[in-house]
Amino acid sequence: MEGLTLLSSLKAYAAYLVIAVVVLRLITNRFRRGVAGIPGPEIAKWTRLWKLHSVWKGDHHNTAIDLHRKLGPLVRIGPKHVSVGDPSAIPIIYGLNKGFTKTGFYPIQCISWNKKPQMNLFSTRDEMYHREQKRPVANAYSMTSLLELESAVDSCTEIFINQLDRFAKNKTPVDLGTWLQYYAFDVVGEFTFAKKLGFLQEGKDVDGMMEAIQGMLVYASVCGQIPEAHPLLLGNPLFPIFMPSMETWNQVLNFTLKAINSRASLQRDGELDGEKPEAGKDMLSRWMAIHASDPEKMSTRDVIVHLSTNVFAGSDTTAIALRAVFYLLLRNPTVLAKLNAEIDNAGREGKLSNPISYRETMTHLPYLQAVLKEAMRLHPSVGLILEREVPKGGVTICDRHFPGGTIVGINAWVLHRDARVFPDPDKFIPERWIDSDAQHLKKMDQSMFAFGAGSRTCIGKNISLIEMHKIIPQLLREFEIRLHSPEKEWKTKNVWFVQQEGLICDLVRRRDVN
Repeated sequence: MEGLTLLSSLKAYAAYLVIAVVVLRLITNRFRRGVAGIPGPEIAKWTRLWKLHSVWKGDHHNTAIDLHRKLGPLVRIGPKHVSVGDPSAIPIIYGLNKGFTKTGFYPIQCISWNKKPQMNLFSTRDEMYHREQKRPVANAYSMTSLLELESAVDSCTEIFINQLDRFAKNKTPVDLGTWLQYYAFDVVGEFTFAKKLGFLQEGKDVDGMMEAIQGMLVYASVCGQIPEAHPLLLGNPLFPIFMPSMETWNQVLNFTLKAINSRASLQRDGELDGEKPEAGKDMLSRWMAIHASDPEKMSTRDVIVHLSTNVFAGSDTTAIALRAVFYLLLRNPTVLAKLNAEIDNAGREGKLSNPISYRETMTHLPYLQAVLKEAMRLHPSVGLILEREVPKGGVTICDRHFPGGTIVGINAWVLHRDARVFPDPDKFIPERWIDSDAQHLKKMDQSMFAFGAGSRTCIGKNISLIEMHKIIPQLLREFEIRLHSPEKEWKTKNVWFVQQEGLICDLVRRRDVN
């Protein structure tokens, strides 16, 4: 009996100890030095569960906008997490050599190779590693290099228009949002592998890649709020050994290997063949050439990591931007009519070829530039803060000192809806990018955060810009596009990227209208 009594007492003491530790942790969180006085949801000051729940609901971008409008430029969204809504903080947090590093949110998003996680340009927290990895590949993402493949983009456009023409002829509605992602995927295929990936031709989600990426985004957005859980979930080292199908990014890796093996020879966890690669301007050709001449400068692992990152990130963000442009145009017929007039006039004056070139849009379609900027302002692709850890010694942001270890970041949705910079921030007004004076225009440009900022700016930015500048005026030139059910709003869901669904349209060939 005494033994049972002692055991019961030990269990009770253990329970009290656990409760005491939890309570102490919560109190420490609530009154953490440097952030205790920052306004925010009360529960967020005690635990990350508020942040986790807000992200899980899928509307965190709207919640963030409301909080900042109510509470000001600094909002506490976690025990040591602060959302910053002031453009003056961009160079402080994301500027070169400022000492801020990415947080545990990012390493979740990487492939496994040789049974080990392999950091990419986006996921790595090591700034030196990032510089070393970026140096040999950055030129391939330059506007000059990408425009050498403009004819390949045009070939995707031709297939896209032919496919849409079927819907126009049959007078059947089309899910334009989905087809825009097919287009973005095939263009990325041309830039990356010098081949279309089959999305446009087959008119479907090839190998379930879009669905797989959706699942990975959901996982990354939710698990990223408590990244310590990742090693127990998809980051568990037992998964790639005993359950390859559960390996993080497994489907992206297999899809990448399939594309590579149409041009070269590479087995999973193997090495690229040593044969001299064929000459080409696409990224696979460029990087295989570097690998063949100097494997230490770019290993097989490096080639795979860079290519798979293109597959993962190359289509979704661009498709989101394209959907935003078309939806906002269709919801604002005056703007659409003005843009159509600009395109038609430039065409009549012989300033636009067929297909329209990127250089022509930059030179002759200024209103298009304003429309694109305004659409990316109202609907940036990323819907969470781009987290950074404050360096040792701390930093001052918005007149408040933050100690080292605090996690801060900017959400583009918050910054882009700041009425101090963008009057009538919730309205689609492309004219603001044309009519504003030089000083205010500079202020707006400095507040744009659609592609991030600093050395970790989205490396694929130019791919998106080329696609947007070319396909939007081309489709408007070819088709009269109308919402199939204009009384219905589309739906958005924030899964790290703020994705949309419901861009169902009716198409009429403009030559038939005219």
